[in-house]
Amino acid sequence: MQFLNPKLKEKIRESLAAVLPITGIVLLLSIFLVPLEIGTVVMFFAGAFMLIVGMGMFQLGAEMSMSPLGEGIGVEMSKSNKIGLAAAIGFIMGVLITVAEPDLQILSEQVPSIPNSVLIITVAVGVGLFLSLAVLRIILKIDLSLLLMILYAVLIVFSFFVPKEFLAVAFDSGGVTTGPITVPFIMAMGVGLSSVRSDKNASSDSFGLVALSSVGPVLAVMILGCCYSPKDAVYSAAEVADVVTMKDVTRAFAMEIPQYAKEVFISVLPIAAVFLVFQIASHRYQRRQRRRIVVGFLYTYIGLVLFLCGVNVGFAPVGTMLGRELAGGNQKWLLVPIGMLIGYFIVKAEPAIQILNRQVQTVTNGTVSAKAMNRALSIGVAVSIGLSVMRILTGIPIQWIIIPGYIIALILSRFVPKIFVGIAFDSGGVASGPMTSTFLLPLCIGACEALGGNIMTDAFGVVALVALTPLIAVQIMGLQYKFKMKKQQMMTKPDDMLPEDIDTIVEFEEE
Repeated sequence: MQFLNPKLKEKIRESLAAVLPITGIVLLLSIFLVPLEIGTVVMFFAGAFMLIVGMGMFQLGAEMSMSPLGEGIGVEMSKSNKIGLAAAIGFIMGVLITVAEPDLQILSEQVPSIPNSVLIITVAVGVGLFLSLAVLRIILKIDLSLLLMILYAVLIVFSFFVPKEFLAVAFDSGGVTTGPITVPFIMAMGVGLSSVRSDKNASSDSFGLVALSSVGPVLAVMILGCCYSPKDAVYSAAEVADVVTMKDVTRAFAMEIPQYAKEVFISVLPIAAVFLVFQIASHRYQRRQRRRIVVGFLYTYIGLVLFLCGVNVGFAPVGTMLGRELAGGNQKWLLVPIGMLIGYFIVKAEPAIQILNRQVQTVTNGTVSAKAMNRALSIGVAVSIGLSVMRILTGIPIQWIIIPGYIIALILSRFVPKIFVGIAFDSGGVASGPMTSTFLLPLCIGACEALGGNIMTDAFGVVALVALTPLIAVQIMGLQYKFKMKKQQMMTKPDDMLPEDIDTIVEFEEE
């Protein structure tokens, strides 16, 4: 690896550390519970290798291109002082970014009762409208917690009028729209929008764009679900390629790479066009910055091609097979702890998670460390997968979990510091990324097939639950920090405190 860029080498090492636990779990399952053929194991590890390299390149590319572009657009929007223009740009960017999101393409393929283009456009319009609302919230300084309470109350009411076969897909759509393309851009836009403000809530208001952007598609797809009947939907599970030699393994991946190269090109092209138009209009970036952003787009493109090919060819088929075999045995309840274990580690492999964690650590000046965020999200996702598997085994309706969960999250939002509200609701959307839709969803679908359940009502919904529990986990972490700051205030005399300590405590008390 000596020939690699030092920064790229660092990113690949981070990816390796994130993916190794998952590959280890699958290997142990193949030895003790679900015997897998050697060819299947080799396909899985080849996919893992592509995932590691791809995720490393993607993270570096997003850092070099998506983040500075989103932040630059946010700064210029805030400086313009034209609310209507800012809202219009937010809508356009929301639509373009969502149409380019690979996770949405994956979900649209799983819902054949609705034409792919109709579902994608509906979700894109929903994201565009609510990203526009999120931009207005930052400009007009509207309280995020209050706005989220109103919007989720509307979603809860709507949920009682949507066909039950379609409800889980509607909630899943909110999770898949916040994937590896959208998150770096949208989060950086929020930082840019709030950066020109000097008030005490500027940092906390930089979060929340991802949260609000996740609400729009759920509402949009709920409305769409009333117009289409999902009863005839059929899910086509991905099967592991039949391989004998290493040449067969190479051929299996090589045959799929052109397809993903085309899909990712279509995904990245609109964002590259936005960069070109924005640069011509604003002249914001100097020659060196332009070159860096172009190289970042190249890293992003190659990384996403490798990532999606590795996950879809190596991970997803094995996930379906594991779910089917585990549920078909005599100890099907082992699916719950196994699912929780996989969920705990798999969230670390989400590309956008690392971007969110570093941005949180930067904005909070280290108050919320990336390590603490990782731990809270891992626990939250583990609980999500446990609940998802229990739904498959028992047939519990998703409303019984979703509605109480969001009520708890919204109540907590009234008691935690404002910055943690934005972080929590953003983390829910970020946690439900490509690893969830391409490994955990197939795992649940495979289990549901083996048990003879209804895939539309029982298996779908795992993305929605993965997006829910981090909301509660991160806000509980926020309460812990709040109590810790108050305890520090009680134990420390004001005369002995440094000015920055007093400012921090005052800020937490005001929030």
